[in-house]
Amino acid sequence: MTSIQILFIVISAITLVSALMVVTRRNMVHAALYLVVALLGVAVFFILLNAGFFAVIQILVYIGAIAILMIFAVMLTRQVTGDGSAFNKNVLLAVLITLTVFAGLYLILSGWSSFGVEMPDVDTSDSIAALGEAFFSADGYLIPTITASILLLVPLIGAIYVARKKE
Repeated sequence: MTSIQILFIVISAITLVSALMVVTRRNMVHAALYLVVALLGVAVFFILLNAGFFAVIQILVYIGAIAILMIFAVMLTRQVTGDGSAFNKNVLLAVLITLTVFAGLYLILSGWSSFGVEMPDVDTSDSIAALGEAFFSADGYLIPTITASILLLVPLIGAIYVARKKE
């Protein structure tokens, strides 16, 4: 077993455990922090796949959005910590469904002839540079990029307005 495979197994275990913790925690802040760990694990998978651009996007967009989610959770809810118990009442059902889905996926994918085939290395540097230029050029996706940033900013301002103390 190579060091990359060992790293993949370790990161997979951390990502799966943190994803399980997201759906079983009653404390919203703890659940959001576990979600950050799970999304960081996905970013590490992108790094292992030599997709650095997608790893950076994963960190900036998804993990950055989770920080906003935590602000929303703290500002817009009265009871952030739950009722004192650590687990959700449906934790056993969630674990059972999760194990069933993963077992089914494994059985389906293991029957596929290309399941264990390793893909050849591909040079993606030109396509990533073209994608970056397309996002921020006037002829590309500049307007949708700016629109998405405004759509992320407006709810944050709205949450601050709703949560502020009335004088």
